[in-house]
Amino acid sequence: MAEVYSDNDLSAYSGKPRPAYKRMLADIASGSIDAVVCWHLDRLHRSPKELEHFFEVCDRAGLRHMATVTGDVDLSTDDGRFHARIMGAVARKSSDDSSRRLKRKMESLAQSGQFKGGKRPFGFEPDGTTLRSEEADLVREAARRILAGESMRGICGEWNRAGVADRRWEPQALKRILLAPRVAGLREYKGEVVGNAVWSEIIDQATWERLRGLLSDPGRTQHRARSYLLTGTAFCSLCGGRMVARPRIDKTRAYVCGPDTGGCNKVSIKAEPLEELVAEAILVALDSPALAEALRAASGEDDAQQDLLASLQSDQTALDQLAKDHYADRLIGRSEYLAARDALERRVGATRKALERNSGAGVLASISTGIRDAWESRGFDWRRTLIGAVLERVVVRPAKRGYPKFDPDRVELMWRA
Repeated sequence: MAEVYSDNDLSAYSGKPRPAYKRMLADIASGSIDAVVCWHLDRLHRSPKELEHFFEVCDRAGLRHMATVTGDVDLSTDDGRFHARIMGAVARKSSDDSSRRLKRKMESLAQSGQFKGGKRPFGFEPDGTTLRSEEADLVREAARRILAGESMRGICGEWNRAGVADRRWEPQALKRILLAPRVAGLREYKGEVVGNAVWSEIIDQATWERLRGLLSDPGRTQHRARSYLLTGTAFCSLCGGRMVARPRIDKTRAYVCGPDTGGCNKVSIKAEPLEELVAEAILVALDSPALAEALRAASGEDDAQQDLLASLQSDQTALDQLAKDHYADRLIGRSEYLAARDALERRVGATRKALERNSGAGVLASISTGIRDAWESRGFDWRRTLIGAVLERVVVRPAKRGYPKFDPDRVELMWRA
């Protein structure tokens, strides 16, 4: 009984699983079929390894007949198999050549800042270079709100209710858009920024770097329980380990230095009084005139962050010139290029870490009312961002024996400079 085995849009060259082809091999092995007809041999295989496996399956099953529209192949003879192997090798060479030409084209497009084609990026028209104004405005607003301490989940909820782009929005999807170099007018190739793009930026590079620092902060993803303010900020005084959220047997919320996270398991503390203590300390510290000074720094009177951004952009430009103008044109050797590149990349990494430490400044600039009013009216993520903006860490010491009540002396606040 004849059957058609079709794997549409699945290349024999790609190496991806082909369900219909695997089913055909299984039917050959079981004896269900005793001949194979295909359009051309290179439609069936483009890998010598896969061709040899096909021969092995056919040998075990006793299948000797294979026909193609372009000519018969007799698998029962050495000449027939030799012919099949030559055809397979030629097909593989053709695929390799096509792949190499495509890679060169993609690299050339990247170096010239062109759009590589494909699915329409959010914020752009189908040509990939013209901004779609309503979506670009949403990206800018999302960037501003996240830097001000709002959550991606809350923004995604609003976008879902409004039916933005007729799709379901999740925080990870929004994060990918905001962290993509293309929104800052930069061209990416193989995971690295290779220069400026031909399209206009949606958000400026300075804002994008601040977003990158904030959204790449591990502390944002380490709080699994939405009711724990200090995960990622509370540390054990004995071993220096990060304390995690872990309710007690009676369901009381608590922070614990647990062995499963590399901690010593010797320090724990109730969450509610600790969070109240930290919150009150921050509110007092940020009450006027301290808050006014922090707002001035966040609004730009403090030039430290702008200096960091300028340094970062300068080093990235130097990296581009080093690769494109010096190494590509053979003005310097490989060892010189690697040494210079490594030094620049170390400097870029250090600058980015410094920007991460300053990424919470936007939450201070977003305060238009009193700090206590803002604390009461803003959400959980805003409070966490504010804590991270002003506190380096909260260090918790062991409890005193025979002293069951909460002891504020167990807690040390380490403020950011």
